[in-house]
Amino acid sequence: MTQPFSFSHLILLTVALASPLLFAEEPKESDFYTITQIPTPDGEIVEGGAIELLPDGKVAVCTRRGQIWTIENAFEYPDKETKWTLFAEYLHEPLGLAWKDGWLYAVQRPEVTRMKDEDGDGRADIFETVSDDWGISGNYHEYNFGSRFDKEGDLWTALCLTGSFSSETLFRGWVLRINEDGEMIPTASGVRSPGGIGFNAEGDVFYTDNQGAWNGSSSLKWVKPGSFQGNPNGNIWYEYADGAIGDRPVEPPYSDDGSRTITERENIPELIPPAVILPHQKVGNSPTVIEPDMSGGKFGPFAGQVFVGEQTHSKVHRIFLEKVNGLYQGAMFPFLEGFQSGNIGLRISEDGKLFTSGSNRGWGARGGKPHAFERVDWTGKVPFEIHEMRALPDGFELTFTKPVDPASAVDASFRMEAYTYIYQKAYGSPEVDQVKPTVTVASVSDDGRSLKLKVEPLTKGHVHELHAGGLKAKESGNGLLHKDAYYTLNEIPE
Repeated sequence: MTQPFSFSHLILLTVALASPLLFAEEPKESDFYTITQIPTPDGEIVEGGAIELLPDGKVAVCTRRGQIWTIENAFEYPDKETKWTLFAEYLHEPLGLAWKDGWLYAVQRPEVTRMKDEDGDGRADIFETVSDDWGISGNYHEYNFGSRFDKEGDLWTALCLTGSFSSETLFRGWVLRINEDGEMIPTASGVRSPGGIGFNAEGDVFYTDNQGAWNGSSSLKWVKPGSFQGNPNGNIWYEYADGAIGDRPVEPPYSDDGSRTITERENIPELIPPAVILPHQKVGNSPTVIEPDMSGGKFGPFAGQVFVGEQTHSKVHRIFLEKVNGLYQGAMFPFLEGFQSGNIGLRISEDGKLFTSGSNRGWGARGGKPHAFERVDWTGKVPFEIHEMRALPDGFELTFTKPVDPASAVDASFRMEAYTYIYQKAYGSPEVDQVKPTVTVASVSDDGRSLKLKVEPLTKGHVHELHAGGLKAKESGNGLLHKDAYYTLNEIPE
């Protein structure tokens, strides 16, 4: 039997018409960025370690099992079927690919190799060693990650230690450069367990290091030439560096109590603090490759920012960087999750396609699959996000991808906690020296695209973890797609 239309029905209908967003579903990541799984060849295990885009429109991917594949129609799939061709095999776990002057360069554990398909059959038939001036013992941990070429024509590599606590072969725990003549140039020491090496939009070099000895949490680190990155186990090789990066740094304290990076910066001039700390477990466990968005806006509203892969959590992070008092620092924002395996390789094309490849071998990955090759496409819709988070002398300035509702830009919409990590020889660190700053909204711009937060106190050397759960977009009334940000405050602006 049909129920009579009551006064309560009329009230509900009136509220729904007056507030069309009241029952609307909040946007989700897939509304703005879609993930397409690109099938790999039947029977093949494509544990992708790095990706390069080739001049003929193909995509190259190297695998942890020593193969390099080229893929046709990776940009067009599923409208066009992909074709995978085995370009090379029997390499030693390549984790870097770069194209230059008709050669495909691969960074393997023991060497940098370049290769070419001379007869045009799609398979490399010329292989040349470019450089092999470092050691290898066969230990499982001796990974070697490679960049693409920088503006000077150099290729950068980041060498893992032999194990978590030792460097048993030459230059393990270092960043090296390989120039156009194949000369190896020692460039920075103090590396523990990198997961990738690459550039920001300005061309400066960064690598990701994983939590462990002398690394309280995983982080994105700036490779300033001549710098010490914090782990002293590879510093035994300074005498073989021929003065390329100066004298061996002072040893950090080995006491059981440890220290703090902010303290040891005063004692070790070469020590460069992490540009952006990636709080362990909160945002991920194993950061990997670094990829700037150089698409000029074709990948969405974050042009010029940096994207970082995350292997264990099967995610991609977004990072805003700025330089304050000569040091890089900045904020990490969640960006996209739901990948099928652990992201190790990333590559963004000029037309705004992001390719990722990965593996779950060794540490596992939330994605669950042993390997995957995927493409991310921007739908053209702009999410409501914190676009940038900049340090101020008394707080932070936030900019947004869309105007904020001024009624929501109030103190109660924000909360913050700050903390750091012990700088110690032991494996990792809990969050320590916790502070709960008071956050107040100092001002909101007339166009609603930025606001300033006063934060008392600001703590130099701490991660400032911001939660903006109450902020709403002016037009839609929706909250931020990602409500959290993690800013590493190495320096407070004057």
